[in-house]
Amino acid sequence: MPAEILLESIDLSRRFGGLLAVDRASLTLARGEVHALIGTNGAGKSTLVNVLSGEIAASGGKVRLSGCDVTRWTQPRRARAGLGRSYQRTTIFAHASVFENCRLAAQAHFQRAYDLWSDATRCSDATRAAEQAIAQANLSAQARRVAGTLSHGQKRQLEIAMCLATGPSVLLLDEPLAGMGPEETDRMLLLLEALKPGHAVLLVEHDMDAVFRIADRITVMVSGRVIATGEPAAIRGNADVQSAYLGEIGDDMPQAAGIG
Repeated sequence: MPAEILLESIDLSRRFGGLLAVDRASLTLARGEVHALIGTNGAGKSTLVNVLSGEIAASGGKVRLSGCDVTRWTQPRRARAGLGRSYQRTTIFAHASVFENCRLAAQAHFQRAYDLWSDATRCSDATRAAEQAIAQANLSAQARRVAGTLSHGQKRQLEIAMCLATGPSVLLLDEPLAGMGPEETDRMLLLLEALKPGHAVLLVEHDMDAVFRIADRITVMVSGRVIATGEPAAIRGNADVQSAYLGEIGDDMPQAAGIG
């Protein structure tokens, strides 16, 4: 049975003046897989994610979400249609509880524009979505804690929980493992593995050990262009990728393995 494609870019480009930051990049994200996007600094990875999410407009090409052309849609409209996004820098509300962070995210999804007099905190849909997202992110024991008191790894889990509270089918995660130690990395990879069945996940990451442990497919970018896409073993042995990384991806690159 063919994979269900949830997000697709077709010859997607983004130009900043004379700089072509993303050059006709095409990739597909399917439900049930983690698709890693890798490349050296300045390769265009974050710019591509920004165009996919609608944060910045495309200069050319198309973006399709669940089969619909969303190239000209705003970021909020794409989010309401099922696209969740996390950032390199933490974007939580540090002085609010874990639950309130997730409830506010859910509330943005369950908007009630014509219900001006009801207390937003009593929206049962938002409350239910927040509780479910917290449980999915393995933060139920921390639900009443002030978000700013969480560990770095838990804050990253909270960011994913906030995405989940909006009911996404696609998750765009920009360096969620940055700054983590081995134990926190293991917890995050287990979480991503658990999220795969119901989502398509795009993971932008520099931690190659983690990428080769979790990714089902890998896309490699160099100077704004996609130079290779494939399963981890194929990427590991790709001569163009090895050349682009000047040997960084070679015989010392870990083999793809299960999470453990």
